[in-house]
Amino acid sequence: MRKVYVLDTNVLLHDPRAIFKFEENEVVLPIYVIEEIDHFKREMNELGRNARMLARFIDELRDLAEETLQQGVALPDGGRLRVAARGDVLAEANGRSADHRILASALAERDAHPDEPTIFVTMDSNLRIRADALGLVAETYEGGKVQPETLYKGIVELDVSGCLVDALGKRNPVPVAALGEDVQLHANACVVLRDSAKSKHTALGRYRQGQETVTPLTTIREGVWGVRPRNVEQSFAVDLLLDDQVRLITLVGRAGTGKTLMAVASGLHKVLGEGQYARMLVSRPIFPLGRDVGYLPGTIEEKLNPWMQPIFDNLEYIFTTGGGRFDAGRSYAELLAAGTIQVEALTYIRGRTLPNQFLIVDEAQNLTPHEVKTIITRCGAETKIVLTGDPDQIDNPYVDAASNGLATVAERFMAESIAGHVSLVKGERSELAERASGIL
Repeated sequence: MRKVYVLDTNVLLHDPRAIFKFEENEVVLPIYVIEEIDHFKREMNELGRNARMLARFIDELRDLAEETLQQGVALPDGGRLRVAARGDVLAEANGRSADHRILASALAERDAHPDEPTIFVTMDSNLRIRADALGLVAETYEGGKVQPETLYKGIVELDVSGCLVDALGKRNPVPVAALGEDVQLHANACVVLRDSAKSKHTALGRYRQGQETVTPLTTIREGVWGVRPRNVEQSFAVDLLLDDQVRLITLVGRAGTGKTLMAVASGLHKVLGEGQYARMLVSRPIFPLGRDVGYLPGTIEEKLNPWMQPIFDNLEYIFTTGGGRFDAGRSYAELLAAGTIQVEALTYIRGRTLPNQFLIVDEAQNLTPHEVKTIITRCGAETKIVLTGDPDQIDNPYVDAASNGLATVAERFMAESIAGHVSLVKGERSELAERASGIL
């Protein structure tokens, strides 16, 4: 049976292509949604871009159709798009909030089409509750979302014979075929081989897609720029970070698991220790925790320092715990002044080309999928990009744990040979931080 989907403004600001994703059903946009979209079209951000894109889509459909938008125009997949402006709804909802007027339009569509299921689609949970209380079927928009509970972890544990564990422990590659007929691994999957007879007898490796083997992890006796992995997840992360063939890495984990520290230490090792990259560029989106302090005086560097302080904290830790000895005693401030290390806000990356750099994007959970796409497409030849973040700590009101750019990239790149992913679980910042993360 054909259905009628009434879309809320937030759905279209999140994904302007949503109008094409309801198959052979009818998509209805209340005229109040078009008015709200119009308010965003001049903004020079993700919302403004999506508002302008949606306007172009609708205008192109209107030009190609013989009917008017009020009558409904054909969509490429066989469905129809219609802009609703019912006179009775206009009179009833006059003077009310935009949410109320949009909800009233959805109710009017339901009453006008009693033989067709009418579904109100919104990403606003409160509006879904109000719709349900009024007897209107309401759903959230799932297009482009990933399920946080089923997000790819990047780590696979396998029970195998002790001889295979011994072989990997002696730094010999283990053929994937020897692990079992049903074993299927994604590219660059991190593998824990556990002796089926002795559960504490384990070995760590990483799946090499082209070779069809699980190979031992990369180990550096003195640690990575003075920083040693403290758990299994950090060991896997360092192995991926030091592999120049893996160009895109996503590190997901809660606060204190060492995501940023491992990435920065590995970047220093690659740039200063091996000279593999010209510089290390560390960036992060600007979203305050709690109330913003407002206008900050000073130069652009002075304005950005409070936002970039977490990066400086990691550099300070590395250079004060022994890592600095690998660079003839130079401080990280000297490396910043020389341009070998650059720390800047993501605002200034759009339009740039970044060749031969070790690029770290911290707090990537606050980015939309389009913003992450924009950043990744800035990467030039021989550049490696690392995205780190915690999907449970999102400050951007327009994304959530299922729709943020970090989770989207981790899910969509899991089969790509140039990408790797690790979910870090165990906190290593301090016992207090770990307990707070689990209890509060």
